[in-house]
Amino acid sequence: MTDFKQYDVIVIGGGAAGLFCAFNAGRRGRSVLVLDSSNKVGKKILMSGGGRCNFTNLHVQPENYLSANPHFCKSALNAYDQWQFIQMVERHKIPYHERKHGELFCDNSAKDILAMLLEECDRARVTIETKCDIKMIVSKTLKYSLQTSLGNWQCRSLVIATGGLSIPTMGATGLGYEIAEQFGLNLLPRTAGLVPFTFTDRVKDISERLSGLAVDVEVSVNNISFRENLLFTHRGISGPAVLQLSNYWKPGQKININLLPDIQVSALLLEYKKSCAKSLLRNLLSQHLSKRLVLELQDLYWPDHADKCMAEISDAVLVEVAGKFENWQLKPSGTEGYRTAEVTLCGVDTDHLSSKSMECKTQPNLYFIGEVMDVTGHLGGYNFQWAWSSGFAAGQYV
Repeated sequence: MTDFKQYDVIVIGGGAAGLFCAFNAGRRGRSVLVLDSSNKVGKKILMSGGGRCNFTNLHVQPENYLSANPHFCKSALNAYDQWQFIQMVERHKIPYHERKHGELFCDNSAKDILAMLLEECDRARVTIETKCDIKMIVSKTLKYSLQTSLGNWQCRSLVIATGGLSIPTMGATGLGYEIAEQFGLNLLPRTAGLVPFTFTDRVKDISERLSGLAVDVEVSVNNISFRENLLFTHRGISGPAVLQLSNYWKPGQKININLLPDIQVSALLLEYKKSCAKSLLRNLLSQHLSKRLVLELQDLYWPDHADKCMAEISDAVLVEVAGKFENWQLKPSGTEGYRTAEVTLCGVDTDHLSSKSMECKTQPNLYFIGEVMDVTGHLGGYNFQWAWSSGFAAGQYV
């Protein structure tokens, strides 16, 4: 008969949510084992925020999260909020700063956040095993038996903190979803979130020529809008505005871009016709936008009037051109997918889970936390806060 080493709690996944849950359970006197398939834990923490880790946001609200049940996240966010995490960061004397929109980043390195989590795990006597592949999970007599590449373990409480499918080079797999299905939980269709758009039409060529150019815009789809930078890339468009919008976009839909969100462009152009009658339209618009972008739009929308002075262009044409700047409609062919996505949308259906403890309602002592479930935050530290909040919630009950 196979010998199983015993732990009170086993956490599968050594990312933000898994580590946070582990030491919170350990603080309550539980013996805790964290298993991770990578060669080291916290890889996505280290690469996040350009290596500075956008670890939370000052303005966290339930409205910053997408889920089939928008109320699900409220209990955990209340039980452990951004201020409690900030206090922990300050206790560990980690220097940090606020960027725009309440985003908090490490001054030095994301390594500071990972070191803090590992120090807390060490204090709570959490055991961490890496390079561990899960081969089989069996549930019987109120215990979970795990067969792995590193040996066999048994536990009373099993926590799934495996993350989503985004950035497979960081070790992302669908293991958490497979475990959910094994125990009869419903999965909502997963797609890449916080991800750049790609194009196959002429917009791809324009984007390639403008690659590296950032523009302050307002983007919208399905009555949801974001005001942020848009970045042209070799494959399409990216930047904070686009990543945010990607969570709300469905394949086949057009997106709307206001290139000059602070200006009523039609009124501006009609005024210019009076005050700058001898000027060229492209030169006037280049006072407000990159000339490279204006020239691309000129080729698209007013090539026949490119060399006419303002006085020679009809009001109707000026109003039509203004409409393209205020509501530039583009139809993405798709997204860059999980390769570059920051998160996975949807996942384990929260109807199966307790919003207070993250425990499965139909499978005792099985918990799901973090990105694996159907809770996805906006860009800007919100997904890390969900990792901390959901990890803390489960850590009080396992």
